[in-house]
Amino acid sequence: MMMRTFDYSFLNNGLLPANLLNLTTNIAELKTMAGVRKTEYMQVFTELEAVAKVQSIKSSNAIEGIVTSDERIAAIVNQNSAPLNHNEAEIAGYRDALNEIHLGYEHIDFRESDILHLHEILMQFTGNGIGGHYKTDDNVILEIDADGKRKVRFRPTPARETPDAMEQLTLGYLDARNDANINQLLLIPCVILDFLCIHPFRDGNGRMSRLLSLLLLYKNGFDAGKYVSFEEQINNYKAYYYEALRQSSIGWESNENTYFPFIENFLSMLYMCYKELDKRFAVVHGKRITKKARIEATVLNSLTPISKAEICQILPDVSPTTVEAVLGAMVRTGSIQRVGSGRMTRYIKA
Repeated sequence: MMMRTFDYSFLNNGLLPANLLNLTTNIAELKTMAGVRKTEYMQVFTELEAVAKVQSIKSSNAIEGIVTSDERIAAIVNQNSAPLNHNEAEIAGYRDALNEIHLGYEHIDFRESDILHLHEILMQFTGNGIGGHYKTDDNVILEIDADGKRKVRFRPTPARETPDAMEQLTLGYLDARNDANINQLLLIPCVILDFLCIHPFRDGNGRMSRLLSLLLLYKNGFDAGKYVSFEEQINNYKAYYYEALRQSSIGWESNENTYFPFIENFLSMLYMCYKELDKRFAVVHGKRITKKARIEATVLNSLTPISKAEICQILPDVSPTTVEAVLGAMVRTGSIQRVGSGRMTRYIKA
């Protein structure tokens, strides 16, 4: 059997699809803007970070079917409560691994010792000793077809070849990272796809892939996922994510796969994080970005009638009471009008 190789030099040959290059340009522009704002409005970013952390922990686990109530998630994330069951123990592990990345990403790298250490943190409450160790048995990725029949969708790297494959993957990444002609934003999703195809752990591969995505993005200065949850975007568009993963893993074991569907999906999710972040500052130039100004701008800039709940979603760090007060004042001064009543109430520029 031929060994899978990890060679990312195809990224520097200039023959990349135009849509991918456009996405990287758009992301770079929004990244610059976010950087400028961060120095001015640190407080807003700090509040957004606290909200995004909860969303990330909730969504990354939800993708794997690990769920609990929002109240319990908040209690676990804020460490006010010990996990009560297996699902909550999984969630607490993700919280600690995510914190490790948030606080120390400069010192953590895409090397085996760090990957194993993160996995150990992820599995510390549930892993029965498997945390921090590669799989010892072969695993397969199953899918269930329309008739309810299980079939093998993908056969990851066999257990006995996993340590070698992981070593080659991390070395392949380091090699490509030092190549000035390779765009890091295109490289990161390729490495994450390969990680998912190796599937090096008995449990936690999907969550590890999202933690490692954030790690590599942060290390390259793309930190929108800290303020708008990257994992939540994936969870919201889960079907697209799995389809891109499926397309890019066809022929993987014989080095015949194409990375482009997965790169495009990955960059689209990151782009959405930056767009969301941008939306939260949609304010008239030169105006102080107070919560009041942000609420006013959100309603006035909306092309269609917008509900209180939608405003709360766009501005997660602003309390519903504040939103209500500002909307009331705006209706009274006549700058916006109220449409509908009760639960169907919407607001639009007068």
